[in-house]
Order: sequence, then C-alpha cells, then structure tokens
Amino acid sequence: METITNQFTSLWDYLTGPELWIMIGTGILRIILILVLAVTIVKVTRKLVNRLFSNREKGSRIRITERRENTLKKLIKNVVAYVVYFIAFIMILDNVLGFQVGALLAGAGVAGLAIGFGAQNLVRDVISGFFIIFEDQFSVGDYVAVAGVEGTVEEIGLRTTKVLSWTGEMNVLPNGNVTQVTNYSTHNGLSLVDINIPYESNVEDAERIINEVAATLPGKYEFILGTPEIIGVQNLEVSHFVIRVIADTLPGFQWAGERNIRKEMQDQLYKEGIQIPAPRVVMYNRSDRETITEQNREREQ
Repeated sequence: METITNQFTSLWDYLTGPELWIMIGTGILRIILILVLAVTIVKVTRKLVNRLFSNREKGSRIRITERRENTLKKLIKNVVAYVVYFIAFIMILDNVLGFQVGALLAGAGVAGLAIGFGAQNLVRDVISGFFIIFEDQFSVGDYVAVAGVEGTVEEIGLRTTKVLSWTGEMNVLPNGNVTQVTNYSTHNGLSLVDINIPYESNVEDAERIINEVAATLPGKYEFILGTPEIIGVQNLEVSHFVIRVIADTLPGFQWAGERNIRKEMQDQLYKEGIQIPAPRVVMYNRSDRETITEQNREREQ
C-alpha cells in the first residue's frame, strides 16, 4: 500500500511540477512557430505567384487565355501549400512529438506501393486528370467531343470528368479514358452552308441575292463575325447547282450560324422567285425516241 502511495505521490509531483509544464509550453510554442512560419511561407508564395504572372503579362510576348492563367496560378499555389504544410507536419512529429519519422515514411511508402499496384486505374485517372488541368485541354463550359461523347463540360475532377450531352444526359468519364479531345470552344467556328439553286435560275442573280442577305446577317446575329462569303459553285447536280457560303462565328456557334444563314437565304430566295429545286425524272416513249433519232441524223447531214 505504501508503494502505491509513493507512486501516486511521485506522479502527482510530476504533474504539478514545473518540468512537465515547461516542456508542454515549449512544445506548444514550437508548434505555433512552425505553423506561423508555414502560413507565412504560403501567403508570401501566393503573392509572388500573382506578381510573377502580372509581370509576365506586361513584359512577355507570349499570351495565354485568362482561364489558362487562373488554372496555372491555382495549381501552383495548391502544390506549394500542400508541400509546405506536409513539411510542417513532419517537423512537428519529429522535433516536437518525438516520433520516428523515418520509419513512418518507410511504412507509408510500402503501403502506398501496395495500394498503387491494386489501384492502377485510379492512379491513371488521377495522373490523366492532372495533365488535363495542367495542359488546359478543356475547361468547364467548353463544348467538346471526348471518349465517344459530345457535349458541354460540367465538371473537371482529378479522377472523373462530367460532360452534359445536348439531349440532357450526364456522362461521367474516367480521366484515363480521355485519350483524344476535340474542343469546339477554343477557336472561332466556321459555318458552312450549301445552297441548292435550280438550273432555271441565273448564277449571277442567285449570288446577288445571297450577298445582299449576307450583308445583313452580322447585325441580326451577334455570334456571326463578319459578312458571310460566297466560295463559289461547289457542285453540279442532276436538277440543280450548289453555291457554298462560309461564315466565321463565335466558338461553339457554328451550328447556330448554319441554321440561321440557311433560313435567311431560303426565305429571301423564295421571295425573289428562286424556288427550291426538286428531283426530276425525264421519260421518253418509243415515238419520241424515233423523233429524236431523226433530228440527230438531220443535224449530222
């Protein structure tokens, strides 16, 4: 009983003694200093990154899009924050709490290697997602064709990308399956319209009407950039010839441009008396064939 009393007394003296509280206070102070230093480094780095991109815009001849710049700045800031906070966490474990960090890191490395072998597809998706963001292959709001799916990008994550089809389906694609991307939103679109004109109509009259309508389209539709241009007669078909018209549009509006150009052209051509050509079938009976044969003989003579 006396032994237990002595041990309890020793424990109480240790808990109420100055050595323990000095050690706890010193540890807390060191933790606070490490965290303050880490936060300061992160904030200073973020300001340096903002200033770096600001100076680059003023002095560099290389221009990048605003969304690309925001992606790069955010990525650099996040990477720096993760690295600094991880180092601060390791310093607290090693210098303050007295853990064996070497053994801990070795165990984490072995565990990570085992998990990596068992989750190769997950690792591939994450790496592919990183490169999609870093290379700015597409951004949220872009209209893309990717992995056999076409639609508007709703969300980009490190593992999956969500694409909303124009008919309303939400497609969730693993980033590892994104091997080829067609982005319709990075450059101006090109509307291509073929207008069928019957052979009874004159080419010059048809082109005059088309040019008159084309001159009014930029004022009606803000997504049409500049006056549509006639390329020329594209094809000679059985019952009509084809005049091709092209027009520059805002990114992703090439299909809307085609629909509206086709509507405006058809309406004005119809008003001017140029009808839509219809398929034709020419039939001859035997008497007509004999008449044509005699006429050809007379011409030859």
